[in-house]
Amino acid sequence: MDTSFQQSVSQSKCVPAVTLQTLYDALSTEERGQSNVFFRFVQITVDPTLAEMGKNLNEAMRILEDGHREREEDKEKRRHSRKDIPGPLQGSGQDVAHILQLVQNLMHGNEDEDLQSHRMQNVGEQGHMALLGHSLAAYISVLDKERLRKLTTRILSDTTLWLCRLFRYENGSAYYHEDDREGLLKVCRLVIHSRFDDYSTEGFNMLYNKQPVIYQSAACRSGLGQHLCNQLGLPLSSLCTVPCNTMFGSQHQMDVALLDRLIKDDMDSGKLPLLLIANAGTPAAGHTDKLGRLKELCAQYSMWLHVEGVNLATLALAYVKSSVMAATKCDSMTLTLGPWLGLPAVPAVTLYRHEDPSLSLAAGLNSSQPVEKLRALPLWLSLQYLGHDGIVERIRHASQLVFSMIEMINHLPTVIVLLTLDFANRLICIFVITEPETVRSSDKADIYYNSAQSGGPLETFHSSDREILDALNRWLGEQLALLVPASGVDIVDLEDEGSCVRFSPLMTAAVLGTKDEDVDMLAERLQEKIPVLISTLRLREEFREEVHRTAALTYIEDLSWPGLGTVRYEMSREEPDESKRQVELEKINSVLLKKLKELDSDLTFSTGPEFGPEKNCVYIGMATEDLDVAEVVEMIATIGREIEENSRLLENMTEVVCKGILEAELQLQKATEEKLMEEGVLRQLPVVGSVLNWFSPVQSSVKGRTFNLAAGSVDSTEPTYSMKAQSTGETPPPTPTSARTKHRLPGQKLFRRSLASSDCVSETSSVGQVEELEKEELREPAPEGREADVQKEPEPEPEQRGETPGEGEGGEQEGKREPEVEGRETEHPDSLR
Repeated sequence: MDTSFQQSVSQSKCVPAVTLQTLYDALSTEERGQSNVFFRFVQITVDPTLAEMGKNLNEAMRILEDGHREREEDKEKRRHSRKDIPGPLQGSGQDVAHILQLVQNLMHGNEDEDLQSHRMQNVGEQGHMALLGHSLAAYISVLDKERLRKLTTRILSDTTLWLCRLFRYENGSAYYHEDDREGLLKVCRLVIHSRFDDYSTEGFNMLYNKQPVIYQSAACRSGLGQHLCNQLGLPLSSLCTVPCNTMFGSQHQMDVALLDRLIKDDMDSGKLPLLLIANAGTPAAGHTDKLGRLKELCAQYSMWLHVEGVNLATLALAYVKSSVMAATKCDSMTLTLGPWLGLPAVPAVTLYRHEDPSLSLAAGLNSSQPVEKLRALPLWLSLQYLGHDGIVERIRHASQLVFSMIEMINHLPTVIVLLTLDFANRLICIFVITEPETVRSSDKADIYYNSAQSGGPLETFHSSDREILDALNRWLGEQLALLVPASGVDIVDLEDEGSCVRFSPLMTAAVLGTKDEDVDMLAERLQEKIPVLISTLRLREEFREEVHRTAALTYIEDLSWPGLGTVRYEMSREEPDESKRQVELEKINSVLLKKLKELDSDLTFSTGPEFGPEKNCVYIGMATEDLDVAEVVEMIATIGREIEENSRLLENMTEVVCKGILEAELQLQKATEEKLMEEGVLRQLPVVGSVLNWFSPVQSSVKGRTFNLAAGSVDSTEPTYSMKAQSTGETPPPTPTSARTKHRLPGQKLFRRSLASSDCVSETSSVGQVEELEKEELREPAPEGREADVQKEPEPEPEQRGETPGEGEGGEQEGKREPEVEGRETEHPDSLR
């Protein structure tokens, strides 16, 4: 196979524009040093039009790939410019550089700088070859008809021959399409034309008399069958979804026995079994159906067998599993070479076998238009550039990455690889986190076996609450994708297994440039996250119980939250107005969340999902093993009470101030009336009153009023002016603090258990440190200007210590000590002198 493929490549002899690789091999070492594909294309091209096109392509790629290196100030100016606002088409036109700059701005205008450089750095020269193919196709399409026909026929025949030999599909034809579902759609049309002789003339009337049926597996791509029925004009009753195995075999493989019964039932009801869609690597789990048995069943009922899936890529390797090798006998298969080989904008290929070219032409699999045959040009160029060895190496590299990942996970506790029995040529790795008590390292071989046989994990390591583990596995997948973006891991939801983490390097490695070092880093990050996941899973129940024991808090059951839990602070007072209560509750919990975020702690607090089911809650994130759950709950309740009391105090203060103002106005009005009665009416006249006050001054009896916020009373200002200082009144009560005072060691963070409470430290080291810390706090001098409120604890009586008076250390002094007088401290006689 290798020799035939290489000979086929070497036989390609066309115009200079399409022999780029051969001419490049003839260049000197210095000329090869200029590595840009488009620059080399300009050097070796004789046609001046092609040379000009190569220069434009070179300049375009330079602008697009180097655009993310612009300076930050230029990026800021462009962000606020009006160039991105749509406007009228300019009459004079614009130059190429300006247009390409606009394209570059639209590509990267709203993206992060690191992200865009990551997306553009792995295009590679094989990607440039694919992009060059699209430009060449536009140029070749303007050739005269005869030259265009010869060129397109050669490109199409070469590419088809290479692919059929590379993937072991003998005597096949190829259809190249942009949408990966379009090939299957054309195949369905071909089968309809083959099974219904007068379909081209009678149309739907032929289908009405005998309704065709398309069978697909329940593990197929979602929406595939509906798309086929919509495009073919068939009712949804023409689509039959075959369930996967439930009793024997993998739960991700089609149930062959059930399929046989369904076909017989349809034939008995007058329907025509038309086509069966099988999987060589399901989209989610990468499982392969029993293709050999399905091919026998299709031959028995004259059905067409179509196969698709990622495991078809292993047909290019030297060793191919028998389950995948059976795909070479199917009637058609679809290959998505773009993501497999890291080739951008190359078409998907559907290989099929059919002897009547007229029916293929009627179904749209063949075209008489040479321009449509140019779809294969980007793939034709890319296959020549990579060569047989390069194609095989990329597929083998993806398989090796999966094997390395499975081997590393096998040594990690609580991580289970699902759906895997034979590691050879495995292209997808799916793993989950489970509870540590449910699986031991010695049991992993049995789990691998049972997972591969049944398609799902054993019930023994299913958590009693599947949703919690699903949330934790989703969090794990998101963290791994964020920490190791080159790995390309994602999250997949399986029907029986729940949410799992999927590593599929065949679809991502060529684009992201995944290497062995990335797999090692992925395993390291996975090992770092395991303790956090297990600790969170264990502490969730303890957190729930602590919240239930706290009167001011309400535990919110949200199984989709991957963290310690969700809590809401409830107001202690009753509010008759429900809308006002909700507003007040939202205000208190928002302030509570803000204050919790300000704490110096490793624990994260958030508002939860944007479209979560619960509002006005505090979502607590992942927890570590040394987390003090009781302290966390107590801190939340304490801060919540402080916020509520401050809010209540502010409301009461507003009400008291309003009442005080009214009371002060009434007192001042009464004092003014008393002054009027005391001084008489004459003193109130403007001129007479001034004369009387001059000869006989009268001291005013009206005093000002002051409002004491702490006491809530209105007092006279006379003491203030007499003492030259405002009276403070009663001291307000202190702000409540946590009743559970905890002594912390130096460097110990908030919400972390002290070393003294751990079982792994000795009493002489940790407890002694805590006792010394307490003694230092008791001996600490009071702040300047204030009296120390710390009272010394009375020492126990000698009988309580198990000593007799006069014995032990300092016994004589204890025996001579005089009794204390109640109400005051007894002083020593020496001190009196």
